[in-house]
Amino acid sequence: MSKSIQNKGTLQKIGVIGCGTMGEEITRVVSQSGIDVIFLEINQGKVEEALKSISCHLDKMINKWGLTASEKKLILSRIKGTTSYSDLKDCDIVIETIDSKKKGTSIEIRKEIFQKLEEEVKENTVITSNTSTLTISDLASVLKHPERAVGLHFLAPASKVKIVEVVKGVQTCDEAYEMVNKFARMIGKKVININESPGNISTRLIVTLINEACEILMEGVGSVEAIDETMKLGFGLQFGPLEMADRIGLDKLLKWMDNLYAEFGEKQFKASPIIKRLVRANQVGRRVGKGFYNYEGGKAIGQTVTCTEFN
Repeated sequence: MSKSIQNKGTLQKIGVIGCGTMGEEITRVVSQSGIDVIFLEINQGKVEEALKSISCHLDKMINKWGLTASEKKLILSRIKGTTSYSDLKDCDIVIETIDSKKKGTSIEIRKEIFQKLEEEVKENTVITSNTSTLTISDLASVLKHPERAVGLHFLAPASKVKIVEVVKGVQTCDEAYEMVNKFARMIGKKVININESPGNISTRLIVTLINEACEILMEGVGSVEAIDETMKLGFGLQFGPLEMADRIGLDKLLKWMDNLYAEFGEKQFKASPIIKRLVRANQVGRRVGKGFYNYEGGKAIGQTVTCTEFN
């Protein structure tokens, strides 16, 4: 298998499995870089929904003078949606980026996707996953050719964050690894090459920071806003830890924490009771209008959680 992967000068087509928030971002970034992309969704309704969402986002860019109407048309012409794995057969790289709402690690779902995908794609297609808390070696264990699998983790929002984490599995061949590195550079990303570990660098550190921020809040040391302002103005972070939690989505964050706690058993990865309480109340962050903050039009208009609740 490794001998059949050619380090091509130009990649022609990229596949994306799952066009939720992250899948949509990746699809858009790839197309804007001049590469054809085809995404897979579970039904035609989801395909149409994703295409409409992408179009709306591009319209917003046009309204802010970040894009022209002709550029939008060109970007959309490079994007196709499908419900059939067989339509991914000509892809050079396929990125799995599902957003499962089921409890647990979703490892079995992702393994099933890897198996279905391998049955359809060509021999030299590289299979990647955007997962951060599962290892690519675990996912690749179900493949006939695990050497074709590479970890490729985009940070949200993928259109703005300048880095991607690229992870080599135990059996990943050099050719597949180099192809993914080349692809990342083609779409304008700085590659962070890391050794395989659940959580990579980004997720392990942000989870720990958010948990400690929750601990400070529970102890009554400072308010949600005080904690976030301290980290933004004191350390130059773009978003405070609790604001970041709302942007990630507390339900997704809880799943990351559960996965990392199951893997390492360390206290810093055990989800704070505040996060669990907010998730149970479906106050999962910005996308639903309420998390640590209340939101209107995507903008925070005041905190919802106060330190006095825990004293």
